[in-house]
Amino acid sequence: MQYLEQHFGKFGLFTGITSFVLLVVGLRNVLGHDVEVMNFIAFVIFGIIIGMSFSLIIFYQLKIAFSIFGIAVIIAFFDMFRNFILDINGQGDALGVLSLFIFSSFGLGLALLIEFIVKLIKKNKTTP
Repeated sequence: MQYLEQHFGKFGLFTGITSFVLLVVGLRNVLGHDVEVMNFIAFVIFGIIIGMSFSLIIFYQLKIAFSIFGIAVIIAFFDMFRNFILDINGQGDALGVLSLFIFSSFGLGLALLIEFIVKLIKKNKTTP
């Protein structure tokens, strides 16, 4: 974690670009759709949000939140690709992207909530 704390911006940039690339690869290669301008803009914005979230979590040294959010994003991408491949009722593309957004946002909220609860418990234990 010490290395990440020193290079939190680089790690955020890496995760943002990786998220963007995974979205584009999923849309172009797995689904076989062309990437339109609006999809491209949405994927760039999502990559920026994921990258900034990871950067801020590392910057503020939220170790528990980092782990939970990282696992949530990995699960979200796996579920997105699973929905793309299964294509349930012809809605696999919409379900995949929607599940990615839902899992990642829920993971971020859960990670920050658990980190807050742990910090609050530690603070109450040290205060007489």
